[in-house]
Amino acid sequence: MNHTFFANLQDELTIPENGILSRVLQKDNNVNITLFGFSAGEELSAHSAPTPAILYFLEGEAVVQLGADTVFAKAGSFVLMPPMLSHGISAKTPLKMLLVQVKPSAS
Repeated sequence: MNHTFFANLQDELTIPENGILSRVLQKDNNVNITLFGFSAGEELSAHSAPTPAILYFLEGEAVVQLGADTVFAKAGSFVLMPPMLSHGISAKTPLKMLLVQVKPSAS
């Protein structure tokens, strides 16, 4: 059985001075796992995805739009989103975030 191991996700991405940087850690038929780094002030405008998704914040602070709700995320914050939920992220400080998209199994 194949596996993936990262001793420390913090070391897998450096936050850019400007912009947003992403690094795909795993992409297959079951999941898409991407590590993001945002410089302060960067944002992903509201959008939706056809799969359930998890956001896990590793470093920094952000304002996160989840449908009609707005929450404040910091290191350790966790979000589970159903398919098609409108969501957006605004980095208030330099930010590292892990995105896990779960793909439905083919029946």
